[in-house]
Amino acid sequence: MNWNQLLSNKRFGLEELHARKKDDRTEFQRDYDRLIFSAPFRRLQNKTQVFPLPGSIFVHNRLTHSLEVSCVGRSLGNDSAKQLLALHPELADTHLTEIGAIVSAACLAHDMGNPPFGHSGERAIGTYFSEGNGLRLREHLSEEEWQDLIHFEGNANAFRLLTHQFIGRRRGGFVMTYTTLASIVKYPYASSLALHKPKFGFFVSEADDFRRIADELGMVRLSREGAPLRYVRHPLVYLVEAADDICYQVMDMEDAHKLKLVGTEEIRQLFLGFFGEEKRTHIAEVCRMVQDVNEQVAYLRSSVIGVLVKECTRAFVEHEEELLAGTFKGSLIDHISPEVHAAYEACSRKAYASIYRSKDVVDIELAGFKVIMTLLDLLIDAVMSPEKAYSQLLINRVSDQYDVHAPTLYGRIQAVLDYLSGMTDIYALDLYRKINGNSLPAV
Repeated sequence: MNWNQLLSNKRFGLEELHARKKDDRTEFQRDYDRLIFSAPFRRLQNKTQVFPLPGSIFVHNRLTHSLEVSCVGRSLGNDSAKQLLALHPELADTHLTEIGAIVSAACLAHDMGNPPFGHSGERAIGTYFSEGNGLRLREHLSEEEWQDLIHFEGNANAFRLLTHQFIGRRRGGFVMTYTTLASIVKYPYASSLALHKPKFGFFVSEADDFRRIADELGMVRLSREGAPLRYVRHPLVYLVEAADDICYQVMDMEDAHKLKLVGTEEIRQLFLGFFGEEKRTHIAEVCRMVQDVNEQVAYLRSSVIGVLVKECTRAFVEHEEELLAGTFKGSLIDHISPEVHAAYEACSRKAYASIYRSKDVVDIELAGFKVIMTLLDLLIDAVMSPEKAYSQLLINRVSDQYDVHAPTLYGRIQAVLDYLSGMTDIYALDLYRKINGNSLPAV
Protein backbone atom coordinates (compact mmCIF):
# COMPACT_ATOMS: atom_id res chain seq x y z
CA MET A 1 0.00 0.00 0.00
CA ASN A 2 1.15 3.57 -0.51
CA TRP A 3 0.14 6.91 1.02
CA ASN A 4 -0.69 8.52 -2.31
CA GLN A 5 -3.47 6.01 -2.98
CA LEU A 6 -4.52 5.43 0.63
CA LEU A 7 -5.32 9.12 1.19
CA SER A 8 -8.17 9.99 -1.16
CA ASN A 9 -10.68 12.83 -0.79
CA LYS A 10 -13.07 11.27 -3.29
CA ARG A 11 -16.60 11.17 -1.86
CA PHE A 12 -18.57 7.96 -1.63
CA GLY A 13 -21.74 8.52 -3.64
CA LEU A 14 -20.53 11.64 -5.41
CA GLU A 15 -17.62 10.26 -7.38
CA GLU A 16 -18.64 12.05 -10.57
CA LEU A 17 -18.29 15.40 -8.77
CA HIS A 18 -14.78 14.72 -7.50
CA ALA A 19 -13.47 17.85 -9.20
CA ARG A 20 -15.98 20.07 -7.43
CA LYS A 21 -15.05 23.65 -6.49
CA LYS A 22 -13.23 23.83 -3.17
CA ASP A 23 -13.82 26.25 -0.32
CA ASP A 24 -11.45 27.15 2.50
CA ARG A 25 -12.06 23.81 4.20
CA THR A 26 -10.39 20.63 3.03
CA GLU A 27 -12.65 17.70 2.14
CA PHE A 28 -11.65 15.95 5.36
CA GLN A 29 -12.58 18.99 7.44
CA ARG A 30 -15.92 18.93 5.64
CA ASP A 31 -16.31 15.30 6.80
CA TYR A 32 -15.78 16.43 10.38
CA ASP A 33 -18.33 19.25 10.05
CA ARG A 34 -20.96 16.98 8.49
CA LEU A 35 -20.64 14.59 11.39
CA ILE A 36 -20.74 17.27 14.09
CA PHE A 37 -23.95 18.78 12.70
CA SER A 38 -25.71 15.45 12.08
CA ALA A 39 -28.65 14.16 14.13
CA PRO A 40 -27.08 10.72 14.76
CA PHE A 41 -24.04 12.40 16.29
CA ARG A 42 -26.15 14.67 18.51
CA ARG A 43 -28.08 11.66 19.78
CA LEU A 44 -24.86 10.28 21.28
CA GLN A 45 -25.35 12.73 24.17
CA ASN A 46 -28.09 10.42 25.48
CA LYS A 47 -26.30 7.14 24.95
CA THR A 48 -24.42 5.32 27.69
CA GLN A 49 -20.64 5.11 27.48
CA VAL A 50 -19.96 2.93 30.56
CA PHE A 51 -21.70 4.38 33.58
CA PRO A 52 -25.43 5.23 33.76
CA LEU A 53 -26.35 8.62 32.36
CA PRO A 54 -25.39 11.30 34.90
CA GLY A 55 -27.38 12.43 37.87
CA SER A 56 -25.68 14.82 40.26
CA ILE A 57 -22.20 13.73 39.11
CA PHE A 58 -21.38 14.15 35.42
CA VAL A 59 -19.68 11.21 33.75
CA HIS A 60 -18.98 10.50 30.11
CA ASN A 61 -21.64 9.67 27.59
CA ARG A 62 -21.05 8.57 24.01
CA LEU A 63 -20.93 12.15 22.74
CA THR A 64 -18.35 13.47 25.22
CA HIS A 65 -16.31 10.30 24.71
CA SER A 66 -16.38 10.71 20.92
CA LEU A 67 -15.33 14.36 21.14
CA GLU A 68 -12.40 13.50 23.39
CA VAL A 69 -11.35 10.60 21.17
CA SER A 70 -11.48 12.99 18.22
CA CYS A 71 -9.16 15.47 19.99
CA VAL A 72 -6.65 12.74 20.87
CA GLY A 73 -6.93 11.36 17.34
CA ARG A 74 -6.14 14.77 15.88
CA SER A 75 -2.99 14.97 18.00
CA LEU A 76 -1.94 11.46 16.99
CA GLY A 77 -2.57 12.24 13.32
CA ASN A 78 -0.81 15.60 13.32
CA ASP A 79 2.21 14.31 15.22
CA SER A 80 2.47 11.24 12.97
CA ALA A 81 2.15 13.35 9.81
CA LYS A 82 4.90 15.70 10.96
CA GLN A 83 7.30 12.84 11.61
CA LEU A 84 6.38 10.97 8.40
CA LEU A 85 6.90 14.12 6.33
CA ALA A 86 10.37 14.52 7.85
CA LEU A 87 11.12 10.99 6.62
CA HIS A 88 9.39 11.46 3.25
CA PRO A 89 9.66 15.13 2.18
CA GLU A 90 8.59 14.09 -1.33
CA LEU A 91 5.04 13.59 0.07
CA ALA A 92 4.65 17.23 1.14
CA ASP A 93 2.13 17.94 -1.64
CA THR A 94 -0.07 14.93 -0.86
CA HIS A 95 -2.91 14.50 1.64
CA LEU A 96 -0.39 13.20 4.19
CA THR A 97 -0.44 16.66 5.75
CA GLU A 98 -4.16 16.12 6.50
CA ILE A 99 -3.88 12.90 8.51
CA GLY A 100 -4.88 14.77 11.68
CA ALA A 101 -8.15 15.94 10.10
CA ILE A 102 -8.91 12.46 8.71
CA VAL A 103 -8.31 10.67 11.99
CA SER A 104 -10.24 13.33 13.92
CA ALA A 105 -13.30 12.86 11.67
CA ALA A 106 -13.08 9.06 11.83
CA CYS A 107 -12.87 9.23 15.64
CA LEU A 108 -16.05 11.33 15.73
CA ALA A 109 -17.86 8.65 13.74
CA HIS A 110 -16.47 5.51 15.38
CA ASP A 111 -19.37 5.02 17.84
CA MET A 112 -22.23 6.41 15.76
CA GLY A 113 -23.53 2.92 14.96
CA ASN A 114 -23.77 1.79 18.57
CA PRO A 115 -27.26 1.03 19.93
CA PRO A 116 -28.54 2.29 23.32
CA PHE A 117 -27.12 1.07 26.65
CA GLY A 118 -23.45 0.86 25.76
CA HIS A 119 -21.77 -2.33 24.61
CA SER A 120 -24.49 -4.35 26.33
CA GLY A 121 -26.84 -3.08 23.62
CA GLU A 122 -24.72 -4.77 20.96
CA ARG A 123 -24.67 -8.00 22.96
CA ALA A 124 -28.43 -7.84 23.52
CA ILE A 125 -29.11 -7.62 19.76
CA GLY A 126 -26.79 -10.50 18.96
CA THR A 127 -28.19 -12.58 21.81
CA TYR A 128 -31.78 -11.99 20.66
CA PHE A 129 -30.97 -13.85 17.45
CA SER A 130 -28.54 -16.45 18.83
CA GLU A 131 -30.46 -17.39 22.00
CA GLY A 132 -33.77 -15.51 22.06
CA ASN A 133 -36.96 -15.44 20.03
CA GLY A 134 -35.01 -14.39 16.95
CA LEU A 135 -33.77 -17.98 16.59
CA ARG A 136 -36.97 -18.81 14.72
CA LEU A 137 -35.81 -16.65 11.80
CA ARG A 138 -32.64 -18.60 11.03
CA GLU A 139 -34.19 -20.88 8.42
CA HIS A 140 -35.49 -17.86 6.48
CA LEU A 141 -32.10 -16.15 6.11
CA SER A 142 -28.87 -16.93 4.28
CA GLU A 143 -25.84 -17.98 6.31
CA GLU A 144 -24.17 -14.62 5.67
CA GLU A 145 -27.25 -12.69 6.79
CA TRP A 146 -27.56 -14.85 9.90
CA GLN A 147 -23.94 -14.25 10.88
CA ASP A 148 -24.53 -10.49 10.58
CA LEU A 149 -27.37 -10.71 13.11
CA ILE A 150 -25.91 -13.03 15.73
CA HIS A 151 -22.63 -11.06 15.72
CA PHE A 152 -24.25 -7.62 15.54
CA GLU A 153 -21.41 -5.09 15.70
CA GLY A 154 -21.59 -1.33 16.25
CA ASN A 155 -18.54 -0.72 14.07
CA ALA A 156 -20.22 -2.40 11.08
CA ASN A 157 -23.38 -0.47 11.85
CA ALA A 158 -21.45 2.82 11.78
CA PHE A 159 -20.15 1.96 8.32
CA ARG A 160 -23.73 1.18 7.23
CA LEU A 161 -25.02 4.43 8.70
CA LEU A 162 -22.39 6.47 6.85
CA THR A 163 -22.76 4.74 3.48
CA HIS A 164 -26.30 3.35 3.29
CA GLN A 165 -28.91 5.20 1.27
CA PHE A 166 -31.76 5.41 3.73
CA ILE A 167 -35.13 6.45 2.29
CA GLY A 168 -35.36 10.21 1.85
CA ARG A 169 -31.60 10.77 2.09
CA ARG A 170 -29.21 11.82 -0.62
CA ARG A 171 -27.51 9.08 -2.59
CA GLY A 172 -24.56 7.81 -0.60
CA GLY A 173 -25.83 8.63 2.88
CA PHE A 174 -23.44 11.11 4.49
CA VAL A 175 -21.33 11.24 1.31
CA MET A 176 -18.08 10.90 3.26
CA THR A 177 -14.61 10.67 1.74
CA TYR A 178 -13.26 7.22 0.93
CA THR A 179 -10.37 7.54 3.38
CA THR A 180 -12.48 8.67 6.32
CA LEU A 181 -14.83 5.72 5.75
CA ALA A 182 -11.96 3.23 5.54
CA SER A 183 -10.42 4.68 8.71
CA ILE A 184 -13.37 3.69 10.92
CA VAL A 185 -13.42 0.01 9.91
CA LYS A 186 -11.41 -1.70 12.64
CA TYR A 187 -12.27 -5.22 11.47
CA PRO A 188 -12.12 -5.20 7.63
CA TYR A 189 -13.78 -8.55 7.03
CA ALA A 190 -17.23 -10.11 6.74
CA SER A 191 -19.22 -11.44 9.71
CA SER A 192 -18.79 -15.04 8.51
CA LEU A 193 -15.08 -14.69 9.33
CA ALA A 194 -15.72 -13.52 12.92
CA LEU A 195 -15.01 -16.98 14.32
CA HIS A 196 -13.02 -16.27 17.47
CA LYS A 197 -14.64 -13.00 18.53
CA PRO A 198 -17.88 -11.33 17.36
CA LYS A 199 -16.16 -8.48 15.53
CA PHE A 200 -16.42 -7.58 11.86
CA GLY A 201 -16.46 -4.48 9.70
CA PHE A 202 -19.49 -4.50 7.43
CA PHE A 203 -22.80 -6.27 6.92
CA VAL A 204 -23.41 -8.34 3.80
CA SER A 205 -25.62 -5.49 2.54
CA GLU A 206 -22.58 -3.14 2.49
CA ALA A 207 -19.93 -5.68 1.42
CA ASP A 208 -19.76 -4.37 -2.15
CA ASP A 209 -19.50 -0.80 -0.86
CA PHE A 210 -16.53 -1.71 1.33
CA ARG A 211 -14.87 -3.64 -1.49
CA ARG A 212 -15.24 -0.63 -3.77
CA ILE A 213 -13.65 1.67 -1.18
CA ALA A 214 -10.84 -0.74 -0.26
CA ASP A 215 -9.93 -1.44 -3.89
CA GLU A 216 -9.96 2.27 -4.73
CA LEU A 217 -7.54 2.95 -1.86
CA GLY A 218 -5.28 0.02 -2.74
CA MET A 219 -5.87 -1.84 0.53
CA VAL A 220 -4.43 -5.38 0.45
CA ARG A 221 -7.08 -8.06 0.00
CA LEU A 222 -6.45 -11.30 1.89
CA SER A 223 -9.37 -13.39 0.62
CA ARG A 224 -9.50 -15.12 -2.73
CA GLU A 225 -12.11 -14.25 -5.34
CA GLY A 226 -15.52 -15.63 -4.42
CA ALA A 227 -14.67 -16.03 -0.72
CA PRO A 228 -16.01 -13.72 2.02
CA LEU A 229 -14.21 -10.37 1.87
CA ARG A 230 -11.19 -9.85 4.05
CA TYR A 231 -8.68 -7.00 3.80
CA VAL A 232 -5.82 -5.69 5.91
CA ARG A 233 -6.61 -2.57 7.87
CA HIS A 234 -6.18 0.90 6.47
CA PRO A 235 -3.12 2.21 8.39
CA LEU A 236 -5.05 5.14 9.88
CA VAL A 237 -7.36 2.69 11.64
CA TYR A 238 -4.52 2.08 14.09
CA LEU A 239 -4.48 5.76 15.07
CA VAL A 240 -8.29 5.82 15.51
CA GLU A 241 -8.09 2.66 17.62
CA ALA A 242 -5.26 4.10 19.73
CA ALA A 243 -7.21 7.31 20.40
CA ASP A 244 -10.20 5.24 21.52
CA ASP A 245 -8.06 2.95 23.69
CA ILE A 246 -6.35 5.91 25.35
CA CYS A 247 -9.57 7.76 26.10
CA TYR A 248 -11.75 4.97 27.39
CA GLN A 249 -9.00 3.58 29.59
CA VAL A 250 -7.92 6.88 31.13
CA MET A 251 -11.28 8.68 31.20
CA ASP A 252 -13.11 5.68 32.66
CA MET A 253 -10.66 5.74 35.54
CA GLU A 254 -11.34 9.45 36.14
CA ASP A 255 -15.11 8.82 36.09
CA ALA A 256 -14.65 5.94 38.53
CA HIS A 257 -12.79 8.27 40.87
CA LYS A 258 -15.62 10.83 40.73
CA LEU A 259 -18.10 8.06 41.55
CA LYS A 260 -15.84 6.87 44.41
CA LEU A 261 -15.29 3.44 42.87
CA VAL A 262 -11.55 4.13 42.95
CA GLY A 263 -9.84 5.99 45.78
CA THR A 264 -7.75 9.13 45.30
CA GLU A 265 -4.46 7.59 46.38
CA GLU A 266 -5.09 4.50 44.27
CA ILE A 267 -5.73 6.43 41.06
CA ARG A 268 -2.79 8.72 41.83
CA GLN A 269 -0.44 5.74 42.04
CA LEU A 270 -1.90 4.13 38.92
CA PHE A 271 -1.39 7.31 36.89
CA LEU A 272 2.07 8.01 38.33
CA GLY A 273 3.11 4.58 37.04
CA PHE A 274 3.25 6.08 33.52
CA PHE A 275 6.19 8.35 34.42
CA GLY A 276 9.83 8.15 35.31
CA GLU A 277 11.19 9.49 38.59
CA GLU A 278 12.02 12.98 37.30
CA LYS A 279 8.57 13.52 35.83
CA ARG A 280 6.92 12.16 38.99
CA THR A 281 8.73 14.79 41.04
CA HIS A 282 7.50 17.55 38.73
CA ILE A 283 3.92 16.24 38.88
CA ALA A 284 4.05 16.06 42.67
CA GLU A 285 5.14 19.71 42.79
CA VAL A 286 2.27 20.77 40.51
CA CYS A 287 -0.26 18.77 42.55
CA ARG A 288 0.89 20.49 45.75
CA MET A 289 -0.07 23.81 44.12
CA VAL A 290 -3.59 22.54 43.34
CA GLN A 291 -5.96 22.15 46.29
CA ASP A 292 -8.92 20.47 44.59
CA VAL A 293 -8.50 16.67 44.41
CA ASN A 294 -10.50 16.34 41.20
CA GLU A 295 -8.27 18.94 39.57
CA GLN A 296 -5.19 17.01 40.67
CA VAL A 297 -6.58 13.87 39.05
CA ALA A 298 -7.47 15.85 35.91
CA TYR A 299 -3.88 17.10 35.67
CA LEU A 300 -2.55 13.57 36.10
CA ARG A 301 -5.00 12.32 33.47
CA SER A 302 -3.91 14.94 30.92
CA SER A 303 -0.26 14.06 31.57
CA VAL A 304 -0.97 10.35 31.05
CA ILE A 305 -2.73 11.07 27.76
CA GLY A 306 0.29 13.09 26.64
CA VAL A 307 2.61 10.16 27.33
CA LEU A 308 0.38 7.69 25.49
CA VAL A 309 0.02 9.99 22.47
CA LYS A 310 3.79 10.32 22.25
CA GLU A 311 4.32 6.57 22.59
CA CYS A 312 1.65 5.60 20.05
CA THR A 313 2.96 8.16 17.55
CA ARG A 314 6.44 6.70 17.90
CA ALA A 315 5.08 3.18 17.37
CA PHE A 316 3.12 4.26 14.28
CA VAL A 317 6.08 5.95 12.62
CA GLU A 318 8.59 3.24 13.55
CA HIS A 319 6.33 0.54 12.11
CA GLU A 320 5.29 2.47 8.99
CA GLU A 321 6.74 -0.16 6.66
CA GLU A 322 4.77 -2.98 8.32
CA LEU A 323 1.59 -0.88 8.39
CA LEU A 324 1.85 -0.24 4.65
CA ALA A 325 2.67 -3.89 3.95
CA GLY A 326 -0.30 -5.08 6.00
CA THR A 327 1.93 -7.21 8.24
CA PHE A 328 1.67 -5.16 11.46
CA LYS A 329 0.49 -7.27 14.39
CA GLY A 330 -1.62 -6.14 17.35
CA SER A 331 -2.48 -2.56 18.24
CA LEU A 332 -0.23 0.49 18.69
CA ILE A 333 -0.73 0.14 22.46
CA ASP A 334 0.93 -3.28 22.19
CA HIS A 335 4.07 -1.60 20.82
CA ILE A 336 4.60 1.18 23.35
CA SER A 337 7.55 1.05 25.76
CA PRO A 338 7.43 -1.77 28.36
CA GLU A 339 7.24 0.66 31.31
CA VAL A 340 4.31 2.61 29.91
CA HIS A 341 2.59 -0.58 28.76
CA ALA A 342 2.86 -2.04 32.27
CA ALA A 343 1.16 1.08 33.69
CA TYR A 344 -1.56 0.84 31.02
CA GLU A 345 -2.18 -2.82 31.88
CA ALA A 346 -2.39 -1.96 35.59
CA CYS A 347 -5.18 0.52 34.78
CA SER A 348 -6.90 -2.11 32.62
CA ARG A 349 -6.93 -4.63 35.44
CA LYS A 350 -8.28 -2.09 37.89
CA ALA A 351 -10.95 -0.96 35.42
CA TYR A 352 -12.14 -4.51 34.90
CA ALA A 353 -12.27 -5.27 38.61
CA SER A 354 -13.76 -2.02 39.90
CA ILE A 355 -15.60 -0.45 36.96
CA TYR A 356 -16.88 -2.87 34.35
CA ARG A 357 -18.15 -5.30 36.99
CA SER A 358 -19.57 -2.64 39.32
CA LYS A 359 -23.23 -2.81 40.34
CA ASP A 360 -24.29 0.31 38.43
CA VAL A 361 -22.70 -0.89 35.19
CA VAL A 362 -24.20 -4.37 35.49
CA ASP A 363 -27.62 -2.87 36.26
CA ILE A 364 -27.46 -0.89 33.01
CA GLU A 365 -26.62 -4.08 31.13
CA LEU A 366 -29.55 -5.94 32.71
CA ALA A 367 -32.00 -3.13 31.94
CA GLY A 368 -30.62 -2.74 28.43
CA PHE A 369 -31.08 -6.42 27.67
CA LYS A 370 -34.70 -6.36 28.80
CA VAL A 371 -35.59 -3.18 26.89
CA ILE A 372 -33.87 -4.19 23.65
CA MET A 373 -35.16 -7.78 23.69
CA THR A 374 -38.74 -6.57 24.17
CA LEU A 375 -38.55 -3.90 21.46
CA LEU A 376 -36.96 -6.32 19.01
CA ASP A 377 -39.63 -8.93 19.65
CA LEU A 378 -42.48 -6.54 18.95
CA LEU A 379 -40.92 -4.63 16.04
CA ILE A 380 -39.76 -7.73 14.16
CA ASP A 381 -43.20 -9.32 14.59
CA ALA A 382 -44.66 -6.10 13.20
CA VAL A 383 -42.54 -6.07 10.01
CA MET A 384 -43.13 -9.81 9.49
CA SER A 385 -46.92 -9.47 9.86
CA PRO A 386 -47.68 -5.86 8.87
CA GLU A 387 -51.33 -6.68 8.19
CA LYS A 388 -52.11 -7.03 11.91
CA ALA A 389 -53.70 -4.04 13.63
CA TYR A 390 -51.08 -3.87 16.40
CA SER A 391 -48.30 -4.21 13.83
CA GLN A 392 -49.66 -1.22 11.95
CA LEU A 393 -49.62 0.87 15.12
CA LEU A 394 -45.99 -0.01 15.77
CA ILE A 395 -44.94 0.57 12.17
CA ASN A 396 -46.56 4.01 12.29
CA ARG A 397 -44.15 4.75 15.17
CA VAL A 398 -41.13 4.20 12.89
CA SER A 399 -39.67 7.12 10.94
CA ASP A 400 -40.25 7.08 7.17
CA GLN A 401 -36.50 6.95 6.53
CA TYR A 402 -36.39 3.28 7.60
CA ASP A 403 -37.51 0.79 4.95
CA VAL A 404 -39.74 -1.42 7.10
CA HIS A 405 -41.53 -2.55 3.92
CA ALA A 406 -38.35 -3.81 2.23
CA PRO A 407 -38.93 -6.73 -0.18
CA THR A 408 -36.71 -9.15 1.78
CA LEU A 409 -36.96 -10.33 5.39
CA TYR A 410 -33.32 -9.43 5.95
CA GLY A 411 -33.99 -5.91 4.67
CA ARG A 412 -36.94 -5.49 7.04
CA ILE A 413 -34.91 -6.78 9.99
CA GLN A 414 -32.13 -4.36 9.11
CA ALA A 415 -34.68 -1.51 9.05
CA VAL A 416 -35.73 -2.48 12.59
CA LEU A 417 -32.08 -2.56 13.72
CA ASP A 418 -31.43 0.80 12.04
CA TYR A 419 -34.37 2.27 13.95
CA LEU A 420 -33.39 0.65 17.25
CA SER A 421 -29.69 1.56 16.96
CA GLY A 422 -30.58 5.19 16.33
CA MET A 423 -32.49 5.43 19.62
CA THR A 424 -31.07 7.12 22.68
CA ASP A 425 -31.23 5.30 26.01
CA ILE A 426 -34.03 7.60 27.13
CA TYR A 427 -36.06 7.17 23.93
CA ALA A 428 -35.73 3.36 24.02
CA LEU A 429 -36.77 3.24 27.69
CA ASP A 430 -39.71 5.58 27.07
CA LEU A 431 -40.94 3.51 24.11
CA TYR A 432 -40.55 0.32 26.16
CA ARG A 433 -42.66 1.77 28.97
CA LYS A 434 -45.38 2.99 26.63
CA ILE A 435 -45.58 -0.31 24.77
CA ASN A 436 -45.89 -2.14 28.09
CA GLY A 437 -48.55 0.28 29.32
CA ASN A 438 -46.35 1.59 32.16
CA SER A 439 -46.69 5.17 30.99
CA LEU A 440 -49.01 7.18 28.79
CA PRO A 441 -48.42 10.34 26.76
CA ALA A 442 -49.01 13.53 28.74
CA VAL A 443 -52.42 15.08 28.10
